[in-house]
Amino acid sequence: MAVMDIAVVPVGTSSPSISEHVAKAVLVARESGLEATVTAMGTVVTGEVGELLALAGKMHKAVMSGKVVRCVTTIHIDDRTDKPMSAKSKVAAVEARL
Repeated sequence: MAVMDIAVVPVGTSSPSISEHVAKAVLVARESGLEATVTAMGTVVTGEVGELLALAGKMHKAVMSGKVVRCVTTIHIDDRTDKPMSAKSKVAAVEARL
């Protein structure tokens, strides 16, 4: 399994608040059936790389629907094959060293 951190940011909206638009992307992530956790700066999703890339496209399109005419989407994907990984295990590994 891979872990993706994704931030979908609408640009040029009529308000400095973007939560209305970001919520559309988060809803798509939650409805995907993949484990998704919202953070202050993005959403962390666990799944297979192909699923994550497809989901990133759907989240981006969800924000672009409606009033938003420009959107910047940034993703980071951490994928490894030597051992199982999840967002929780990544955090736990760091916490264990503190």
